[in-house]
Amino acid sequence: MNKNKKILLVEDDEYLGPLLQDYLSNEGLSVTLCKDGETGFSLYKKEAFNLCLLDIMMPFMDGFTLAEKIRNENKSIPIIFITAKFLKQDKLKGYAIGADDYIVKPFDEEELLWKIKAILKRFNIKSTNSKINNIQIGNFEFNHNDQLLTFRNIRKRLTEKECEILNYMYTHQNKLIKREQILKDLWGENDYFLGRSLDVFITKLRKYFVNDSRLNIENVYGVGFIFHIPK
Repeated sequence: MNKNKKILLVEDDEYLGPLLQDYLSNEGLSVTLCKDGETGFSLYKKEAFNLCLLDIMMPFMDGFTLAEKIRNENKSIPIIFITAKFLKQDKLKGYAIGADDYIVKPFDEEELLWKIKAILKRFNIKSTNSKINNIQIGNFEFNHNDQLLTFRNIRKRLTEKECEILNYMYTHQNKLIKREQILKDLWGENDYFLGRSLDVFITKLRKYFVNDSRLNIENVYGVGFIFHIPK
């Protein structure tokens, strides 16, 4: 892996933090370690990173708050939570904030490396692929690069993941899209918690299109979705 790939690791565990920094550095990544959320966010604003690895339970600023602040600065940077919190609501909260993945302690370092490689690969593909701007979806105009959904003079700024899902559903419009295929294509794996996160994003997209009754994201129970767009 390329040394140009810079990772921000925010982990307060005095053993695990340096261990992960050394392991990932030996695997070809440039890793900067911070031990609390405030220091991590301060450094994030000063330097450019390709991915963030965030613990949740940290002093001064927890990982959820840090992720939200990072998302306010950058809608697209990949975020992975590294945490001992394994409750369902914690995972759902992490994905709702916009996390790309979530790994629970204790974990195998190779599994984390695999997740990082997979996410960076998907991110590179998204960055290098040209995206069609000013797509007309019913009475809405969708600009992927600017992450904007416009209805008349009303503009809604979408998150990176909302853009990914909307663009994916647009390219498969009026066809049945299986849930597991969406999850594998956009997240890299088919997982219960990712499925719940997908449902949240679909609900948001339905609300955004409320001003055009012709647009409908149909839920095909137990199978997937159909994004109905008038020809």
